[in-house]
Amino acid sequence: MTAAQGGANPGFARGRRLRSTPALRRLTAQTRVAPADLVLPVFVKEGIDEPVAIGSMPGVVQHTVDSLRKAAHEAAEAGIGGLILFGIPAEKDEVGSQADAADGVVNVALRELRADLGDELVLMADLCLCEYTSHGHCGLITPAGVVDNDPTLDRYAAVAIAQARAGAHVIAPSGMMDGQVAAIRRALDSSAFTETPILAYAAKYASGFYGPFREAAEGAPQFGDRSTYQMDPPNADEALREVAQDLAEGADAVMVKPALPYLDIVARVADAVDVPVSAYQVSGEYAMVEAAARNGWIDRERAILETLTAIRRAGAGQVLTYWAVEAARLLRR
Repeated sequence: MTAAQGGANPGFARGRRLRSTPALRRLTAQTRVAPADLVLPVFVKEGIDEPVAIGSMPGVVQHTVDSLRKAAHEAAEAGIGGLILFGIPAEKDEVGSQADAADGVVNVALRELRADLGDELVLMADLCLCEYTSHGHCGLITPAGVVDNDPTLDRYAAVAIAQARAGAHVIAPSGMMDGQVAAIRRALDSSAFTETPILAYAAKYASGFYGPFREAAEGAPQFGDRSTYQMDPPNADEALREVAQDLAEGADAVMVKPALPYLDIVARVADAVDVPVSAYQVSGEYAMVEAAARNGWIDRERAILETLTAIRRAGAGQVLTYWAVEAARLLRR
């Protein structure tokens, strides 16, 4: 009898024993993705009569308020964890006035969704100014063309209060201004929203993977870029400092963005904190898989589930993904 037949060493490890059937693989899986782990980013645009397709993100649209309500019901039926809302106003100005206007598109949508769904889905409101400002930056601009950090915090505080009043369960500041969480926490607490949590985009990188989002949200900067306030891609230790600062300022949960190019950051943050950690599978990640699948280069459904599993395996408890509803249905097959 040969060694390969087991005679010389009958007890050698055979990893294949636990891989031999789909049921065994499911039973011994070390990482699981559940529909409730997923959050769907959605875009709602003012002044349109029907959803508008986003060319660089097949299957994703700019919603009307009515079509968003329908999509939200479908999301709830699929069992996902929540939605995060981004708005595109009909008019923009230098200070992003529509971000905190009572009749601003996101605040209108939040009221409608909260009335429809109550607490069935977690409604998150992205808090930033880039979609609302005429210049496309995430804050107020000095005469010299520089994003002015501290006056921007006052705008963020006002937006947070407006979103909470409109029905947001969670406020999610993404502008990467220094001190933004503290300013928002003070504003919420002083307006009787002490129970409203903050999910901080704590480690948001100045990434090349945001291009399709800027088409979807119509929020590309009109000059310069966001490298002075979003994080520099080579830096890892800085991410931990940003996370620690946001938690010290009152964040209840933190996020890493993007996800797949920063799985090491997701893992380090998850190891370092004892609060929920989210990761945002951003538009460029989505677009790459969709483009490759359309060319027949990859198995689309397998790639979707594999990327989500990778993000969960790295340590993210929640994943923001444009595939949230589809993935939830795939997971229930």
